[in-house]
Formats: sequence, C-alpha cells, structure tokens
Amino acid sequence: MAYVFRSAQGSVIAASATENLGKGWEFIEDNAKDYLEFLEGSLAENVPFRESDIQLARVLEDLISMLIERNVIRFTDFPEAAQKRLNDRQSMRKKTQLSKLVDESLNIIFS
Repeated sequence: MAYVFRSAQGSVIAASATENLGKGWEFIEDNAKDYLEFLEGSLAENVPFRESDIQLARVLEDLISMLIERNVIRFTDFPEAAQKRLNDRQSMRKKTQLSKLVDESLNIIFS
C-alpha cells in the first residue's frame, strides 16, 4: 500500500510508502508500474550519495574498532541497539571474508 502525488501531466512526482499526506495524494498498489518507475528513478538519482554513505559507514566501523582496540572507548559504552548493529556488521564482514579472497589493491574479487 502506498500513496502518490501526481503532476498535472499525471506522472508520479512524490510518494509515501504508508501515509496519505493530504489533498491530491492517492492510494496506489505497491506493484503499480508508474510507482515502481518513480522509485527506481529516485534511487538512481541518489546513487553517488548512497555510495558515499556506504563508504563512510565503513570508515566509522573501522574507527570504532580502532578506538575499542586502543581502549579509548569500551564496546559496552554503546547502547544495546548500537552494539547489536556493530556485532551484526562484524559478523557479516567475517562471513564475506571467509567466502571470498579479496585483493583490495586490484579491486578484484575471486570466489
């Protein structure tokens, strides 16, 4: 279930996954073609920003690990939700490293 706002020409120009935001917003099925095209277009426009977020997340993850290793902060200083996310990320990275050989200097992944 989603809601969309259309331009005067009828194309989707805004969307809300859960809320009717007022006058001019209409209900649309999640699998409606024009809704999916709008979402794909929105994601494509933000690719550089999303890629930057991913890279920054990796930097922050490495920084947190370094600070913990150097006893600047303790893992238990983080709220439980943050601890869970850090553990989940560390687990995912270990699984990925075990399943692939990575040569980061060449940007080549061998499976």
